[in-house]
Amino acid sequence: MKQCTHADALPLSDPAPLSDTCLECRAAGTHPVQLRLCLTCGHVGCCDSSPMRHATEHYKETGHPIMRTLEPGASWRWCFVDHVLV
Repeated sequence: MKQCTHADALPLSDPAPLSDTCLECRAAGTHPVQLRLCLTCGHVGCCDSSPMRHATEHYKETGHPIMRTLEPGASWRWCFVDHVLV
């Protein structure tokens, strides 16, 4: 079973979200389907089901490897590099 090789480098607690929505979606006039939190810097981006996929774009621009869902009642994390749930 493939494992994430980046989780050990994460801070002990999640960073505070830098916003309460995907600011890139807001600027573009689109609506995020669901939100994701970058666990390196706190950037909030929209999921891949959203038209512009800003969480994935953030990873591509920064290399920050792991994000988690910001959906109420959910706590899963995803490693973009290793393509696995953390």
